[in-house]
Amino acid sequence: MPELPEVETTRRGIAPHLEGRTVKGVVVRERRLRWPVPVGLDRTLRGQRVQGVERRGKYLLIRFASGTLIIHLGMSGSLRVLPAETPPQPHDHIDLCLADHCLRLRDPRRFGAVLWTRDDPREHKLIAHLGPEPLSDAFSADYLHQYASKRRVAIKSLLMDSKVVVGVGNIYANESLFMAGIHPQRTCNRISLARCERLVAAVKQVLAAAIEQGGTTLRDFQREDGKPGYFAQQLQVYGRGGAPCVACGRPLKETRIGQRSTVYCGRCQR
Repeated sequence: MPELPEVETTRRGIAPHLEGRTVKGVVVRERRLRWPVPVGLDRTLRGQRVQGVERRGKYLLIRFASGTLIIHLGMSGSLRVLPAETPPQPHDHIDLCLADHCLRLRDPRRFGAVLWTRDDPREHKLIAHLGPEPLSDAFSADYLHQYASKRRVAIKSLLMDSKVVVGVGNIYANESLFMAGIHPQRTCNRISLARCERLVAAVKQVLAAAIEQGGTTLRDFQREDGKPGYFAQQLQVYGRGGAPCVACGRPLKETRIGQRSTVYCGRCQR
């Protein structure tokens, strides 16, 4: 599933090809995504100029004068910028057509979304409940400690709750907790402010590094597969269950928390 760094890398990749450009039309080959693609989207967007490409959590917001196109990549979606005449492949469901190129959504599992709103997109029912952005000042040690002190769940579960903080998916929750030296199953209300400071710093460092690597790997977002490739970074724990810990050499342990794979070091993380 695309996580925040991939969505942010996508935003940075497509923005230069969209901003300031006028939509020539919209081709919808399949409306049956997670929610039905709005009828009449071609009529709505034809002739409108893209004013900006933003991100809120894992949602991409393509802004126009009359409203905002909200895109979510779901579990398998990707966006590619392609020459306008490029023939569609299987699972290429939607094209946002510009003068000489198009923005194409490919989504094999159809769990993504393309929606339209004329209101403030940050008040949309899918977005309004989201917590602060992890790289913003609003996500601070004080904020996390105050929130955690009122809950009795595993810290990893809290970190992955989008109402607490957006975009810290499974990969980066694993990595951040390892960097901060915190056991993923530790009850969140038993974590001190000092340890929250380390965890918040780790989340910001891990996500920023992933975004930066995606940004340097991806040049113009016109790769055939549409994937940034930031996963090439060296992950410390995720996907390495049973392998030696990079810090102490002991075998990493693997369990499941909230039905998600969780890898940690029983010695380095307390």
